[in-house]
Amino acid sequence: MWLSGLAVLVGAGLLAYLFLRPNRAKVAPGLHLQTRELVHDGWHNGFTDLVFWRGSFHLVYVASPAHFASPRSRLVLLASSAAQTWTETARLTFPGQDIRDPKLAVIRDELFLFALLNKSWDPQPYTTVYAKSIDGVTWTPFREIEPVGWLFGHPKTADGVRWFVSAHWREFNRVGLFSSTDGESWQVVAICIAQPGLDETALEFLPDGRALLAIRSEAGGGLLGAEQAGTLLLSSEPPYTQWAEPVSSRVTRLDSPNLFRVGDRVLAVGRHQPRISRPFHLPGSTLSRKRTALFLVTPGQLTYLSDLPSAGDTAYAGVAQQEGRLLVSYYSSTLKRDYPWLLGMFCPTSIQLASIDLAGLEELCQTRSIL
Repeated sequence: MWLSGLAVLVGAGLLAYLFLRPNRAKVAPGLHLQTRELVHDGWHNGFTDLVFWRGSFHLVYVASPAHFASPRSRLVLLASSAAQTWTETARLTFPGQDIRDPKLAVIRDELFLFALLNKSWDPQPYTTVYAKSIDGVTWTPFREIEPVGWLFGHPKTADGVRWFVSAHWREFNRVGLFSSTDGESWQVVAICIAQPGLDETALEFLPDGRALLAIRSEAGGGLLGAEQAGTLLLSSEPPYTQWAEPVSSRVTRLDSPNLFRVGDRVLAVGRHQPRISRPFHLPGSTLSRKRTALFLVTPGQLTYLSDLPSAGDTAYAGVAQQEGRLLVSYYSSTLKRDYPWLLGMFCPTSIQLASIDLAGLEELCQTRSIL
């Protein structure tokens, strides 16, 4: 009898610890980082993106009851001229289905919104849809991207004429590169890699014209993650039809990766797992702490730079630059605690906006490059 009581006490103590332990996110001091909470209304708000267009910042996020699928999910769009006061400009839904993972892109001076549709409670998106707007307020109906079944990352351009996007196949066994000149009709450029466990992707162009690709590699991981999970890095010379053998980084499994350029450097922001250990904290474990974090990226290496204030269910970040500052939108569970990822998926989350000094970021990149 006393053993049962002891087990109950131990279990209760463990739950209390997981709920109450303080946040230990580590922010590099040289970034002179400032954060603001934009949305905190009791919903699970997440999956953000951010662009600057026609003199204003435009931010999109998903409002849903939890991290998991819900037909009540909706895309909420906000706008601000100076990233201080934000105004809601639109709410978009896809009737009867869960909609998530929105991405914004400015193509031919129109604002495009790409998103994924999902029918499974444990999200398994099955296709990409898009809408577009000439004012950020009124949007066309969603249309499905062809070829059907590819799940888009962030579209990128090196010349403002031809756009590229990396995408993973809905069965998580291929990553492809697609191109378009209008944002609506997309053609296959290459199958970059084919193997099991390929999830979210991100694309950016290096100063020398090469394309750099980061891929979330699940490696068959479940609730406790997987020993071989990590981040795959690939590169390709123009015309991007042949891709080098991938380099596997075990620094973290970079979920929801977003690659972006600051000067001549490529950086990444995404979901980071600061502790990796057996048996409960393998890469991708839902029982682990998570962070939104910044990384320096080269074709062969992922280098950790800094956390952003974050915990629990977090990341899916958007980036924009203005007047010497880097703005990063993302979402997070309460910043007062350090929930494991799984707990954060069921709790309310807030939309955060971080402002980072670009000079401080450059100095941090130089320091970490030397180490």
